[in-house]
Amino acid sequence: MTLIGANGAGKTTLLRALAGVLPAWGGTIALEGARIERLPPAARVRRGLCLVPEGRGILHRMTVRENLLMGAYPRRADGDLEAEIAEVIRRFPPLRPRQKQLAGTLSGGEQQMLAIGRALLARPRLLMLDEPSLGLAPLVVREIIGILRDLRAQGITILLVEQNARQALQLADRGYILAGGRVHASGDARAMLKSPEVQAAYLQGVGPARPGAPPEGGP
Repeated sequence: MTLIGANGAGKTTLLRALAGVLPAWGGTIALEGARIERLPPAARVRRGLCLVPEGRGILHRMTVRENLLMGAYPRRADGDLEAEIAEVIRRFPPLRPRQKQLAGTLSGGEQQMLAIGRALLARPRLLMLDEPSLGLAPLVVREIIGILRDLRAQGITILLVEQNARQALQLADRGYILAGGRVHASGDARAMLKSPEVQAAYLQGVGPARPGAPPEGGP
């Protein structure tokens, strides 16, 4: 799934509210049929709801390995943690020689890989990513998108907010357009890519006329 919309539409706010970092002012939040809006963030992580925030949110003064261990902390060390860390390192080869390196000294792409790897160690059922390509070189972006495709193929549900709306819709099964803090349109992501209204408003660098005015007749 992907959320698209103009700057200020509420995409980051929605992800943060789902994760429990911001309080929900109204309504309900359910994960697999269970209400979670009253749960603190750590409890939501234990339920399988994990957020990779904009800016990555890594712990700069801790090592790569220590950051990964923090990802598994809510699980209380159940299962074979070392095997799971090894799998994350296998998935993100640039992290292998840097496990004892301070996370703040990594490149932007390596930091993003670390942030995703840390979230995976929490065993997410729903993995939310906020602008994972922000500030990264095109080659690194392609690598990150490839990783997300692999995770999707493995059955992990992904909710993606991405500055490149075309790229996000190409990756997703469904798309949602946010405007003025509300979902104004949704539908099959492939159909949205072909929609003239969506193309004009979001795929050619042109936003809606105002935050509360989504494209008319969207999917």
